[in-house]
Formats: sequence, structure tokens, C-alpha cells
Amino acid sequence: MQLHKIEAGNFMADGGAVFGVVPKVLWEKKYPCNSSNYCNLAMRCLLVETDDRLVLIDTGMGNKQSEKFFSYHHLNGDDSLEKSFLALDVRFEDVTDVILTHLHFDHCGGAVQKNGQGGLKLAFPNATHWLSEAQWHNFKQANVREGSVYFDENIQPIVDAGKLNLLKQDAWLTEDIQMRLYHGHTKGQIIPFVKFNGHTLVYMADLIPVMASIPEAWVAAYDIEPLTSMKEKRDFLMEALENKYVLFFEHDLYNECCYLEKTERGITHTDSFKLTDILS
Repeated sequence: MQLHKIEAGNFMADGGAVFGVVPKVLWEKKYPCNSSNYCNLAMRCLLVETDDRLVLIDTGMGNKQSEKFFSYHHLNGDDSLEKSFLALDVRFEDVTDVILTHLHFDHCGGAVQKNGQGGLKLAFPNATHWLSEAQWHNFKQANVREGSVYFDENIQPIVDAGKLNLLKQDAWLTEDIQMRLYHGHTKGQIIPFVKFNGHTLVYMADLIPVMASIPEAWVAAYDIEPLTSMKEKRDFLMEALENKYVLFFEHDLYNECCYLEKTERGITHTDSFKLTDILS
């Protein structure tokens, strides 16, 4: 098995939304923001290569929305799905599976692209796309808070192509890739657990979006059920500490991975490191 980080670009989000009720005087010591209170966030995907499968976890925001839309989210940086795949000498057509942790636009937008005629096409035409049934129903009957982050064009072409597979419960994609469901951030968020070389790497998605969000009460304002988020995080942190999981962050621009450790003040992170540090 081989693991590759896939950088899909950066965007900016309000720090108060990223850290919820945590006062700025506390969170800005751990994650920087600009003078407008915006934090720069990564869209870091993961490509898992096994003997017979090529699995992509999340796809970033993509590039098919309007310039006005992108201006709201302050896209920045030189990274993209295309550049990251090109650097690995891998084609989109080679991907066999795409795990969509959930359908918020910054996680799934890159799965569908514009074609040459102004229509839409699947970015990964040969891949089965995995989504939880709970998230699909949540998308179809979006609440007032999530309605603005769900877009039909990010998922309907996948449905029309017969390439969407819905999970009803936790499941194993392969003997080394488990997909677990969490419900605090949004209903049925998939969190992938990947076993490799004696390690277990957990793709954190929006369960813990950045390393600074590890403390149990540091829950984003985006989370639909914050009390559920805190319980899920507490349970995960205890499990991750006991089993020495590697936490791989999707949105932390400055920290890719960390382990956890127990201190007098509770469970916290070790120094961060890059994915390549453990692969070598």
C-alpha cells in the first residue's frame, strides 16, 4: 500500500465559524488569521494505492462554480487536484473509488467538472463513489443551515451515471480501509481509517478539521449538532490515544499529521509532522 497527500488548493473561512464559541483571544494563539478574521484552510485529500485499487478521499472544491462564488471563499495557492495527480503521474481515469466524506462543497466539488460543451462530467469516470445514506438524505432534505453549502451539480451527475454507492452503516472498503459514520458535523459524515505498515491513519475531514480543534469543546459553528460533535470527538480521542492513531488533517494549512498524548490538562497533540515522515 502507498499513501499520497493530494493538495486541492486553499480557501479562507471566518475564524469565529471555524472555532465556534471559543474566544478569539484563545484560538488565534493556535491558528493564525488575517486582519479580517479569516483563517486560511487547506483542502488536503488522500490517495490510497493498493494492489488492485486506487482510492481518493475527498476532492476539494473543484473549479466549476462561478467567479462570484469563489470570491466569497477567497481561493488561494497554486495547488489543485490536477497538479497533484500530474506530479504523481496518475490519471483521474485510474481512480477506482472516491470516498466523499460528506457533500459540503469544499469536500466534494472536485468530483464533477465542466465538459467542453459547458455541461458536466465525472472527474473520475471509472470510480465508484461512496457516500453515507444518512448524508444523502440530509442533502435531499437540507436544513436551513446546510442548504447554502449543498449543490446538485456536485452529486447529481454521479447519481445519473450510476456511480454512487450509499453506506447504511460502518463498512470496510478493503481489508485495510474502514469507513465509519459520524453525525455531529453533519449527518453521516464518513471518517476513513486506513491501516498501513503497522499504523492506522485517520482522515479527519470535519470531525477535527485542524490540529487546534483537538480540545473537546473546540467545535466549529458549522457543526449541526455540537453536543454530538463533542461526544464523538471525546470518544475518538480516547480511542486514538490508546491505539496510537495518526491524525491526518484535511483543513489545517500548517499541520498535516500528529499523534496524541495524555497530559495533566487532558489529551492533546504531539508536534505535527508530514505524511512523508512516517511513510519513509
